[in-house]
Amino acid sequence: MTPQFLGLVDYLPTYAAMQAFTAARSVDTADEIWICEHPPVYTQGLAGKAVHILNPADIPVVQTNRGGQVTYHGPGQIVAYPLLDLKRAGYFVKEYVYRVEEALIRTLAHFGVTGHRVRGAPGIYVRLDDPFSHAMLAPHKLGSDPAAQRNGSDPNSSAGPDFSGLGKIGALGIKVSRNCTYHGLALNVAMDLEPFSRINPCGYQGLQTVDLSTIGVCVAWQEAADVLGRKLATYLAP
Repeated sequence: MTPQFLGLVDYLPTYAAMQAFTAARSVDTADEIWICEHPPVYTQGLAGKAVHILNPADIPVVQTNRGGQVTYHGPGQIVAYPLLDLKRAGYFVKEYVYRVEEALIRTLAHFGVTGHRVRGAPGIYVRLDDPFSHAMLAPHKLGSDPAAQRNGSDPNSSAGPDFSGLGKIGALGIKVSRNCTYHGLALNVAMDLEPFSRINPCGYQGLQTVDLSTIGVCVAWQEAADVLGRKLATYLAP
């Protein structure tokens, strides 16, 4: 899979193109990864609640068929859309999510940042006090082990998300149709973060959103996108 860079593209036509690609693909269709930026837009997931959209003002809100609640896309953010046949890849949705998160974590590590999973809250988070610390999160915050989730031995399975001291830097929102994925993930590089204050990001009131720039990493969008594209191609491989 060689990532395709689409540049700055409107959300709605890209969403339509993903749907059309997925509907038309056959067992022989090659997997693709689309990487782009979007002009300012809020996107709402299938189960999204209007109460989480506080004050969109002049930013459009688009209803989608992905999972999750509301999120924001805007310039300075990398948005990646893996279009994969999971049956051919040989793994299931939970592992797909784990692999996407791992690609995000490895991308952050490339720039010296330690990304963390939080149990029950898909996406990647960083310590606000020290994003470069390699120390593990407290046990009640740690991301659950997928194998432990499946066999019921995960000791954190009943705890709710704990975001204290954390900022969200990478978001996920996926759709799987006929074993094929679309929608995807976003990594905040250097963007105007103010629009996140007009929503409850991913449905969590008070969840702080950060980008690489605000935690002290100065990197060009294209450089970060190149790294993320390579990590996705590596970790999503069969």
